[in-house]
Amino acid sequence: MEHPRRFRRLTSFQTIILGFALVILSGSLLLMLPFSSRSGEVTGFLDALFTAVSAVCVTGLVVFDTATYWSFFGQLVIMLLIQIGGLGVVTATGAIVILTGKKIGLVQRSVMQEALSAHKVGGVVRLTGFIVKATFLIEALGALMMAPVFCKDFGIGKGLWYACFHAVSAFCNAGFDLMGEGQPFSSLTAYAANPVVNFAIIFLIVVGGIGFMTWEDMWSHRHHFRKYRMQSKVILCVTALLILLPAMYFYFIEFSHLSGGERIWSALFQSVTPRTAGFNTVDLTALRETGQGLLIVLMLIGGSPGSTAGGMKTTTLAVLLTSALSVFQRKDHPHLFQRRVTDETVKYAATVLQMYLVLCLTGGMVISVVEELPLLDCLFETASAIGTVGLSLGLTPELGTCSRIILIFLMFIGRVGGLTLIFAALSGSRPNISRFPEEKITVG
Repeated sequence: MEHPRRFRRLTSFQTIILGFALVILSGSLLLMLPFSSRSGEVTGFLDALFTAVSAVCVTGLVVFDTATYWSFFGQLVIMLLIQIGGLGVVTATGAIVILTGKKIGLVQRSVMQEALSAHKVGGVVRLTGFIVKATFLIEALGALMMAPVFCKDFGIGKGLWYACFHAVSAFCNAGFDLMGEGQPFSSLTAYAANPVVNFAIIFLIVVGGIGFMTWEDMWSHRHHFRKYRMQSKVILCVTALLILLPAMYFYFIEFSHLSGGERIWSALFQSVTPRTAGFNTVDLTALRETGQGLLIVLMLIGGSPGSTAGGMKTTTLAVLLTSALSVFQRKDHPHLFQRRVTDETVKYAATVLQMYLVLCLTGGMVISVVEELPLLDCLFETASAIGTVGLSLGLTPELGTCSRIILIFLMFIGRVGGLTLIFAALSGSRPNISRFPEEKITVG
């Protein structure tokens, strides 16, 4: 008699996906409670699910204005979901286990390694502790910077709450805001010329988006850039270019009608926030189509691996560009900082690019057809969803059920990662060691 099969252990990728799904479901149920809304009414499941997905996936797309619709309890739930989503469900769980003093086994360490995009299992527990401590310290610093401004505008109690909420939202690259009481869905437009709020939000977004492993590298080697890992060097250089070049475009083209500090801060803020924070200090619908197109590209690129940000990642862009350059120069392998990039990495990068483009374009075209809206506007929303950004041209609250489900799917894919989802689905497949005959095909 054959013995029944034992329950198969979940892979690291499946554990990560299941963890995000459970947190999203729990958050949805909490947001459905009557005291989560200001009106005391029960929020529909789809609306609560959309908000929970947007918070856990640190996106920021909303169907209701966060300040005017949700009660303090609802806002607190959203902030906790943002914090868990920003750290990562596995990292947050690991931090709780560490605080309780329990031992973490090898399997759990392997899952934490995948969640953090760490290079090895060794030292992952220490790295998790460092990440949690640094996260709360940086968020506290951001809150302290913004507190005087918000306390002056809203009073001490409300001002402190606003400072804490926006510090968490900015560091986790979520884009949720509480500024809608004056004008719903206004984001930070009232602070377009305020240097303190602009600097604090930009600082939190950039620090949260460069990745936990880059932090560790910078903390260990300080100003000795040559000692950094290749990945850290790539992330810092690409991030700097993706801030500087778009800022120049916005300064000279889009915001030429502004003057003084407001022009500088607006240009800098709009170059940082698409990757992938979701705040805005100007009316995005007033931008040229070229500017909106540039924002779409930045949203798809996103932040860096192992960070609070989403998107294809800065390293993916760097690998694709250097791969193309190696082809132009007829080199056998692409190189970055005198290190060879493996063929496997190039394949992964190309796959990620294809996935994001296909999902963004398909989702945008479907929404455009279903809602009978301009394609560019719909692509802006889908790029914002899959890049877990949260910027919007004002379409999301007006979309129907089908379109909202599409955005939910894109936000989830964007946060857990397309490759993570595929690896989780195909974890049981066996590698194929046989090879077909080779034949060349002309491309380009």
